[in-house]
Amino acid sequence: MMMALGMFVFGMQTLAYQEFQRQSAWRHGSTSRIGARPARQYLGPGDETITLPGVLLPEIAGNVLSLDTLRVMADTGKAWSLIEGSGRIYGIYVIEDLSETRTYFFRDGAARRIEFTLKLTRVDESRVDLLGSLTGALGDILRGVL
Repeated sequence: MMMALGMFVFGMQTLAYQEFQRQSAWRHGSTSRIGARPARQYLGPGDETITLPGVLLPEIAGNVLSLDTLRVMADTGKAWSLIEGSGRIYGIYVIEDLSETRTYFFRDGAARRIEFTLKLTRVDESRVDLLGSLTGALGDILRGVL
């Protein structure tokens, strides 16, 4: 297991990413002053995003249905815990963007190579109502994929 987003497990059998990009921001308010530089005040943490680009090769490793599963998870609008295979907990994230590019096709139109980029954005952990649940999401995922 490389990482888990909720109950979705990233790995060679599902979807393996090639890079892990993490961006963190901090907010500082600014107030203009006459004859001096603007005054700054720390307002707290800003957005934290994780971007996972990768390549899916269905003939060799991975499953095209994994992308569909992530889309169904995103459609719920719920937040999911993000945990690395080493046990490191990154927090609670929503799926903000998923893009894919399909190339090198078989005769039936199925792609041999699918490049994807998944963008996750961290949400406030105190909002438990945003968390995706296994029971509700699993049914949605099965209905969306099958």
